[in-house]
Amino acid sequence: KLPLTVEEILNFGESNRELFIKSSTYSIIPITVAEMGLTISWIFSSDPKSISFSVVYQEAEDTPLDQCKVLIPMTRCSSHKETIRGQVKVRNSGIYTLIFDNTFSRFISKRVFYHLAIERPVIYDGSDCP
Repeated sequence: KLPLTVEEILNFGESNRELFIKSSTYSIIPITVAEMGLTISWIFSSDPKSISFSVVYQEAEDTPLDQCKVLIPMTRCSSHKETIRGQVKVRNSGIYTLIFDNTFSRFISKRVFYHLAIERPVIYDGSDCP
């Protein structure tokens, strides 16, 4: 998959996207970010059962995966029972990758419904003071 850009995520609107993740596989959503200070947030649910989720940071595309920084360790989520929400603050430019992992499931494929959002920080310049 091609990495998503900040602009593409800003154009997501309110619609949810869907991933189909076969049993014993995983799916990734790489997001290429050039500006610092942004917040990447996500909401997701899975069907029919739980999914594992992680977020890693990569300085550049050619950085080996074993040198990526784990921002959110792989966690099994009961996202079939409740909606999972989270966010990560962009401290460095690079590639922030969301990982949906179904490798623990030997027979059951999952559907993940997700929505991504990018928030820019509000910079107060004092211009409304008298």
